Amino acid sequence: MTQSAADIMTRNVISVAPTAQVPEIAALLAKHSISAVPVIDAQGHLLGIISEGDLMKPFGTEIQAKRAWWLELLAEGETLAPEFLKYVAQDSRRASDLMCRDVVTVPITASVPELADLLIKHNIKRVPVMDGLKIVGVVSRADIVRSLADARAM
Repeated sequence: MTQSAADIMTRNVISVAPTAQVPEIAALLAKHSISAVPVIDAQGHLLGIISEGDLMKPFGTEIQAKRAWWLELLAEGETLAPEFLKYVAQDSRRASDLMCRDVVTVPITASVPELADLLIKHNIKRVPVMDGLKIVGVVSRADIVRSLADARAM
């Protein structure tokens, strides 16, 4: 039996409003140990997605050199650098200012092979799962790997 996005997706989607500011977004990412969140309007429609990388793009040239180091720390779940925390605490930009608006999405019927191909093709780490105009889940690389491990155990 082929699994679909509906079978492996994370259903409890943590999201932000377009008015969410950088400190709020960063706190949510850190609290839930995730690397991105969908940006949703009041009607529940997907407007974009904002990731750790999006939060880091506005850094000045001096900080750009440290970007790879910070991303590595964020990805490994280590303590955030004090300079980054200070930057985040002072930032007043909103999700709508930094989010990626061109979001690749999938229907709930997308198969695991289709999901894997899509993530590879677009070099992305996660994809929102849509039911019409509403986001109903997110499939990440980890979800796909977990489904492969589960299939092997059967």
